[in-house]
Amino acid sequence: MNYNCLIIDDEIELSKMTQEYFEMFDVSCATVSTADECLEFLKENTADVFLLDINLGNESGFTLCKTLREKYDTPILFISARQSDDDVLVALNIGGDDYIKKPYTLSVLLAKVKVQLKRLEAGKQLGGGTPQEENTVNFTIDPATLSCRVDGREVQLKAKEFALLSCLYAHKDTIVTKEKLFDEVWGDSFYSDSTLNVHIRRLREKLEENPNEPKYIKTVWGTGYILETNK
Repeated sequence: MNYNCLIIDDEIELSKMTQEYFEMFDVSCATVSTADECLEFLKENTADVFLLDINLGNESGFTLCKTLREKYDTPILFISARQSDDDVLVALNIGGDDYIKKPYTLSVLLAKVKVQLKRLEAGKQLGGGTPQEENTVNFTIDPATLSCRVDGREVQLKAKEFALLSCLYAHKDTIVTKEKLFDEVWGDSFYSDSTLNVHIRRLREKLEENPNEPKYIKTVWGTGYILETNK
């Protein structure tokens, strides 16, 4: 069975409250409290979004995230009472798509999940698309396969990476502000600069010959980024 959301959290009462709230708004939801329960659940079920706590009793949500990323490209939103920036950066670097600090507001959490679900639905609708070549020779993107071609080299991207690159590509060779990227890629303004910085770095590591001296994705300090394709 497919669920819109799977909550992986050992705070069972909070998970059940979140589940009940989500289902009031037609977002189907299931809950598990351990890493083993999560992996067992996924043997016979699927989920569109994972909500993952860092502390799972004696287990680590970070470890589970790495395990999930070996098989799934499903959006992972960390939910945790841990407040340090180091935890946020670790979560994003190992494959998390967002980090929501507890105590969270149910309405905000629901909004973030709905943004992910809306983006997944939009991606399905783009599935029949064709590569967008326009007048760019060295750089093309292909919504059908969530990939791009750079200097003749095909690069496979994850969903969030492709969404970010698509936004930059849609405004290529012009500056795209951080605010615009947050609005178009994440769908709201609840994200921090660290979230964007981590995803930009991931893109550069995949696209650039030298990520420390990017040829395509350039930083415009204090403003945003620009995708330079006219090389």
